[in-house]
Formats: sequence, structure tokens, C-alpha cells
Amino acid sequence: MDTKPWLKNYPPRIPANINENEYDNLLEFFTEVFKKYKSKNAFECMGQVLTYGEVDTLSTYFGAYLHSRGLKPGDRFALMMPNLLQYPIAVFGALKAGLIIVNTNPLYTPREMEYQFNDSGVKGILILENFASNLEKVLPKTQIETIIVTSIGEMHSWLKGALINFTVRNIKKMVPKFQIPNTVNFMHALREGRNFDLIDFENGPDNVIVHQYTGGTTGISKGAMLTNKNMVSNMLQIKTWMVDHLEEGNEVTLSPLPMYHIFAFTVNCLAMLSYGAHMVLVLNPRDIPSVIKEFKNHKISLMTGLNTLFNALNNHPSFASTDFSKLKITVGGGMAVQKAVADKWKAITGCVLSEGYGMTESSPLITVNPLNGTGKQGSIGLPVSSTDVRIVDSQYNPLPVGEVGEIQAKGPQVMKGYYNKPEETEITIKDGWLCTGDIGYMDEDGYFYIVDRKKDMILVSGFNVYPNEIEGVVASHPKVLEVAAIGVPDEKSGEVPKLFIVKKDESLKESEIIAFCKENLTNYKVPKHVEFRKELPKTNVGKILRRELR
Repeated sequence: MDTKPWLKNYPPRIPANINENEYDNLLEFFTEVFKKYKSKNAFECMGQVLTYGEVDTLSTYFGAYLHSRGLKPGDRFALMMPNLLQYPIAVFGALKAGLIIVNTNPLYTPREMEYQFNDSGVKGILILENFASNLEKVLPKTQIETIIVTSIGEMHSWLKGALINFTVRNIKKMVPKFQIPNTVNFMHALREGRNFDLIDFENGPDNVIVHQYTGGTTGISKGAMLTNKNMVSNMLQIKTWMVDHLEEGNEVTLSPLPMYHIFAFTVNCLAMLSYGAHMVLVLNPRDIPSVIKEFKNHKISLMTGLNTLFNALNNHPSFASTDFSKLKITVGGGMAVQKAVADKWKAITGCVLSEGYGMTESSPLITVNPLNGTGKQGSIGLPVSSTDVRIVDSQYNPLPVGEVGEIQAKGPQVMKGYYNKPEETEITIKDGWLCTGDIGYMDEDGYFYIVDRKKDMILVSGFNVYPNEIEGVVASHPKVLEVAAIGVPDEKSGEVPKLFIVKKDESLKESEIIAFCKENLTNYKVPKHVEFRKELPKTNVGKILRRELR
């Protein structure tokens, strides 16, 4: 039996394996690309551009500043902001300082922030002022000592920056009042950093460089420990897969997905650095006109996104009149790409919308459809170079072609484990195989398909939402007796959470529950539907049966 049938369907120049030892660490890779593309445009946001050379210099200042504040190699450093120029400077600077990056979703509530910061042991943070009031609420309960606050306008010219900040603070009122002592702003950190040098440190392939938080395949949010080797390997796997389509130093890529999400971080940031691309950052991906504006301002050659974003663009009246002549690659990930959306995208742009699949635990890419359009619709594609994928039964025995079971993956991009959670790691990694928790099958050509999810996870616009967490919050409401959460289909988000509640107090209203959830949960976790019932279906030992509610 051919154990790797996908290899015969690889496009001509794609190798079976990458050289996962090409770089010892990400810093070696950064040093190479910053020098190679020094004078080329690297990142752009709201019209402001930084070259590769400028990003290199500024990130060195930032890293040196973090050392001057007492942060040491191995310490955890959180970044909490949308796509701004500050993000790549800070992320590269923190890595140059040997710190472990903790990407934090800016939409997190204080409760979620407190959990993540304490679970990871975060010592320092760079945070956008819009979210600082939430940090103020939890700061005394964390180990955070170094706080750098930035604003949306801070990296722009004095006049433009002042106008942006005035609008954001005073007209749109997007910055709640906060008072945090001993903070500095981002530009101050860069100015001060010029006076210091980076400290040398050991930086091997197995050094953990990112704690990327995920619901993973089970339960509560966990920090996936991603190493130099993991990130370098996945960057090379993605770079290799694009070899027939992109030219070094000549591409303009669009990044509407936030870089704090592993998909955008690895594809749009790391892999595009390897091509010397000019990366255009979009501050708010839900602002569809702003995404279209970047398409009109630039000859975009690559874009990544979620099904929901492609769908919104497809249906916007001014999108079809855009120039797509340079668009070579569009990749959808984070959630299933619907056939109708992919077909319409191809009809409008002339570019194939290829679906990829991965997990935070795999840095993230595991499989992807060939970018030349020879892939199979509805499939999550072929395993990327140096990656094994198989289907197993409940005893982890490999299953033959066409049989349905759990998808397992093995490769140099698979995480070291979950931070401080050895039991969870053992559940998720079996003999080097990553148990994805997704149920699927492989066809005779080596293409993989997902049919269902093993767990009760709800996938909202590419974010993992766990019923346990929602139920835990709702169950703490004084008027709730019992609660169960499930995912229900939604045209915009793929799925949304729905609650089934047995009341303790008859006065309880749906609006009261939704408001309570908004206080305690990030927006995408807030249930969109509430149904009150006299009782919930249960097993004979009293466990609520979610599958019956579905």
C-alpha cells in the first residue's frame, strides 16, 4: 500500500521534503532577509511604509530596550494589538531579545487576559491604548512589570498621527479612560533602545519562541509551545509550496487577518519575508471598504483570509471593479471554504481560492491544495513537504483509503507541547503524531477531507469556541439552573453559539443572558441564540447530551 499517495500529485517543482535545518533559528532567517532586501518596502499600514532595513534597525532598538528594562531571554512578552506597524517591529525585537512571544487577542475580556497572562507567566506587554483599561483591571493579579502603551497614530508623521489619534480618542471614542503608572509609549522605547545593546543568548532549534494560545483539541485555552524549528519549518514549507507562483522582491501581499493569529503570523509575515514581499497590513478586516481600498491602491499578488471575508468581498458592490491582474495566490484557512464562495471568487478575480488546513499546534499549516488550480474542491488538500498525515481509528490504528477516522499529522512543524500541561500534551501528541480532533478521510490520490469534529468545538469565523467555557460563565448567573451550549450554522460566521437554559428564576430574559455573556466573554464567544427549556436531555448518569440538542 502506498503510504504517501499525495507525493505523486505534488506540482512539478515541489520537493517531498524541505531542509528543516536550513536555519538554526528564526533570527538567522531574519538576518538574511533584512540584509538581502534592505532597501525594499517591507510593511505598510494606513499609507505609512517601512523598509526591511528600517524594520531591522527599529526592532533591534526595541529588543535592546526590553533588555534595559530587565527582561531576560526566556521571559514571556505579550503583544496585544491589531495589525499596526508596531507589531512586526515589536515581534522581531522581542525575538532578537530572546523573549517568548505571547500573542494576545485584543478582543479578550479582562477575565481571559488574566488567565492567559498568568498561565504563561507574562512579564512585559506592548498594548494598544484602546485595550489598556482592561489591562488596568487585571494588572495587580499578574506578574507584568514592563508596560509599553501605543496608539494607532504613533508610527505616523506628527500631524497625521495627531489627527488619527484625535479622531480615535475624541470623535470615535474608542479609547476608554485608564490609569496605569510607570508606562512608556512605543516611540520612547525605540528612542531609549538606541542607547543599549542586545544581550547574546543561546538560541537553538528547540528553543521555544512563541506561546500561541488555543482551545486546542480539548477544553480550556492552552499555550502551544512553538520552537525555532517549528516556525522555520512551516515558513519553509509555505515558501516551497509557492515557488512556482511568486518572484522574490516583486510581490505585494495583503494581510487583512490579524498577525496575532497563527495563520497570518506564519503565512503573511514569515513566509512573505522569505520572498522579500511588500506586506500591506489592514487594521480592521471587518471594514470591507478598507480592504477593497488597499486592493485599489496596490497591485496585490497574494491574499489570505477566511471564508467569511471572501464572502463579504464577493458581495460588496465595488469589489468586482478592482484590478486583479497581478493576483496570483488566494488562500483560505481557519474554517472551511464554501464551494459557492470559491466559485464566485474565481469568477470575479480570475484567481483560484485554495483551501489550506492546519492548527495552532502545527504552526499552523498541515495540508493545502495545489495553488495552480489542480486541487480538489471540498478537500483540504495534500500534506505539505516533510509532513505525514494519516487517518486512525479510536485505538490509533491506521485506516485504509476512504475510511473515516481521526486525522493525525507528523512533521517538523508540530509543537513541542502545551506549556505547563503535560497531561494535555499526552492526550494530543501520541508517538509524535498530532491528534487533530478532526474526523475525515483520505482519497486514493492523497487528498484529505474533513467530515466532522471529534469534540464539540464551535468554529466561529475561524476561532475555536468551546461550549465548556461558555457554559461555565452562564452557569454562574444566579437565575440559571442548567445550561448547555452548541454550535448552530450561521451564514456569516460558519457557526455561532446557541444556549439551552433551564431557569432557576422565571423572570430571566434572553437579553439579560446575552448582556451577562458580553461582560464575561470575547464577542465571538457570545451566544447569538437562547432557548429556554423545562429540562435538558441527559444520560443515565446525568451528563447533558449536546448531540440531542443539535
